[in-house]
Formats: sequence, structure tokens, C-alpha cells
Amino acid sequence: MQKYLFIVLLSSLALGCGSGTKNGNAEDKRVLTVTIEPQRYFLDQIVGDAFTVNTLVPPGTSPETYEPAPSVMIDMGKSDIYFMVGGLGFENAWSKRLTENNPDVTIVNCSEGIDLMEGHGHNHDHAHGHHDQADGHGHAHSHGAMDPHVWSSPLAVKIFIRNMLGAVVKADPDNEEIFRTGFDEFSVKIDRTDSLIRNLLVNIPSKSFIIYHPALGYFARDYGLYQYSVEFEGKSPSPSQIKELVDIARKEKINTVFIQRGFDTKNAAVIAQEIGAEVFEIDPLRYEWDEELLRIATILARETDE
Repeated sequence: MQKYLFIVLLSSLALGCGSGTKNGNAEDKRVLTVTIEPQRYFLDQIVGDAFTVNTLVPPGTSPETYEPAPSVMIDMGKSDIYFMVGGLGFENAWSKRLTENNPDVTIVNCSEGIDLMEGHGHNHDHAHGHHDQADGHGHAHSHGAMDPHVWSSPLAVKIFIRNMLGAVVKADPDNEEIFRTGFDEFSVKIDRTDSLIRNLLVNIPSKSFIIYHPALGYFARDYGLYQYSVEFEGKSPSPSQIKELVDIARKEKINTVFIQRGFDTKNAAVIAQEIGAEVFEIDPLRYEWDEELLRIATILARETDE
């Protein structure tokens, strides 16, 4: 498919980067700690090899339910800064304990200043199902706790990385010029990613999609899409909730069901089979952040038989 090949080529040439859980192991390097892998990717673009960057939540593990080992507390104490996403399940449950045990570590909420959406798409509205959609002011129609998945939005990430930049410049002012150069170059890359996604999503077959855990609310808000979650209030849905979601999917001609690494796939597969949709595994926690967003957009933009 030409569109798919085009986007893969562009992403591999312009956006590719290495993976792992650390960007270096030199003992003489100062340490920064993040919650999830996309944050490590962001920091790597800004600081280069000036710091070692550690990720708390291992790849393939849900940050909603992760429980750190005692060694994590020790490793945190070696960090100059801990960069929180802000509001993730793991952070809500453990950040206070982590900070109490590591009082010398600077804590940065990377979501500071971002226009947060209400709800995770977890609440069930009988008129709309359990979904996130943006209104004209950029707010979600669903209500509840604030949605922490801001990194699914390139626009939000530009604010996110500005918070990171300010913290690393303060921690290491001698390298400010290097950090600002990395920040500027990465900002251009984010704009390019946003533009590619917008081009992909012009005239797509369906503006709605189903996802097991509602991690793409900000992505949906940015690009005029509708996210419907299988998960209900953080739990597997009841048969009646599945039926309602199936009815909505048929009405809106949804042809895409996303499942994430580390989450239950059974209910999503049942719904997909019932409505004749395709199932795709995605990884919103992938280190190669921009490549994954482009992949998600490419899936939504694919041609279908309908």
C-alpha cells in the first residue's frame, strides 16, 4: 500500500532512534529518571549523552498497575530529577513514597500547563457509550478523573518537553546551549510528525475507533476523532456494556479495534468479530514515540472493503 510504504520510509529516515531502557551506563554520568519509555525518548532528544536516563516502568508493563521493587527506591536516590507524567496510576500510588524516600531528588510534573481532559473514557454514558470526544474548546464530554495520557498528543508533547527543558537547564546550566539545540530540533520533528498524521487522517473511512484501555484521548482530540473504550471504570465490561458498544460501533461503522501490550484481548476480540472490524495491537508506551503515532494513524487511514 503506497501510503503505508511512504510513511514507513519517512519515519525510518527522519524519525528513527534506538531503543532500550537506558541511554547510557557510564558511572560518571548524572542520572535522570522518568516513568515511561516515551519520556525517555523525549529526554534523549534534548540531553543527548549528557545524562543517563532511567525508566521506572519496564516495557510491556502497565503504568496503571505497576508496583516497583525495593531496588527502584534505591535507584531513584541516584537521580538528579524524577520526571513524572502527572496522574498515571503508578505515580498516584507511589510518587509520595518515592519522594519521601528520596528527598534530594527534584520532582517535575511534565504535564504542567497542558489543557487536561476530564475522564479516561471510563464512565458510561447511555447516550454516547464510554468514549472521549473533544468539543470546540478542546475539552472531553466524559467526566471523571483527569486523563493522564497526554503523550498521545504531539501538541501536548511540545508543552511536555518545555517542562523537561527548563528542569535540565536548571540542573546543568553549563550545557544549556546543547539542551536548547536538542529541544529546537526535536520540536521541528514533533511538528513534522503532527503534519504527517494530519495528512494521513484526511478523509479517513471512519473517525471513530475502539480501544481496550483509553490511552488515545488526546490523540483523538487533536485530530477530530472519537475514542470508545472497551474497559469500563478500569475493569472488564459487562455483557450489557459490550452489547451497547457493539450497537454504537455498528451505527458509526467502526472498522478498527486497538489492543495494547499488557492488556486483556478477549473482549476486544469478541467485539471486533461481532462488528466485522480488524484488530491491531499497538504500544502507546513504545520508546519510538513518533513512529508509533504514525503507525496508529496509518492503520486508521487504511483502505477497507466497505
